[in-house]
Amino acid sequence: MRYEGPLFRPPSEADSFILQATIGCSWNACTYCDMYRTKQYRVRSTGEILADIDEVRAAFGNEISKVFVADGDALAMDLAHWEAILAACRQAFPRLRRVSAYATALNLLEKTPDELQRLRDGGLTLLYIGPESGDDVTLRRIAKGAGFDDHVEAARRAHVAGIALSAIFLLGVAGTERSEEHALASARLATAMDPRFVSLLTLTVIPGTPIATLENRGRFELPGIEGLLRELRIFLAAAEPTDAIFRTNHASNYLPLSGRIPRDRARLVEVLDAALGGQIPLRPEWARGL
Repeated sequence: MRYEGPLFRPPSEADSFILQATIGCSWNACTYCDMYRTKQYRVRSTGEILADIDEVRAAFGNEISKVFVADGDALAMDLAHWEAILAACRQAFPRLRRVSAYATALNLLEKTPDELQRLRDGGLTLLYIGPESGDDVTLRRIAKGAGFDDHVEAARRAHVAGIALSAIFLLGVAGTERSEEHALASARLATAMDPRFVSLLTLTVIPGTPIATLENRGRFELPGIEGLLRELRIFLAAAEPTDAIFRTNHASNYLPLSGRIPRDRARLVEVLDAALGGQIPLRPEWARGL
């Protein structure tokens, strides 16, 4: 395998074959993100990608059930690359049940309905999309490249094609200034996008990123632990997806939670209130990470 690091994947892809079809992120402008700043975006050649699939097939073909296509927003690849990858994965891995990738609203909006349907028919069944916030002011400040309405339309197109979504929101990304607006708008966006999965992460301000520069200049302040947990509580109280699997199990979070919303809302809020009241221990700083 030929990986160009660093590599990132969602927690739920821990046991997946990570297929690095693209290098970096085609957008790579978000002010908080340091994941791909050392990489120049490009799509690897079809021959290289298929060679990696064949190498893994020879060693682990009968064991692979999930493939995660990296890097940052692999959906940006053109249809020809995608269809070659999906066909090769179907042939190489007889137990394959899921192919997934990171995506942005822009990626989804750039694909035609026919292209999305062909991707789904080929086996792309799950996309991880990170609006980070539903607050348009915050989305502009973090240079997300897409607003509330863009994310709703992108989700609609994925739903029509039958591609499941995992939506990711970022506690603290609006700073203390718009903390409540960010939490409420994120809940509204989670409701409107109606994803199958909803995950919340906590912002870590990484040195060298634009948001770190703002923090150093006193123009951005990350909420404290209580403020971050209150954002989480606002989100949980207001989000109304049809039936979403909810997780805060990412290493960046102070309080791991799991359940379904809205079904388990009361239990999740009860646990969160107990944590806010000091009755449940939080993840210590040394155990948190990206």
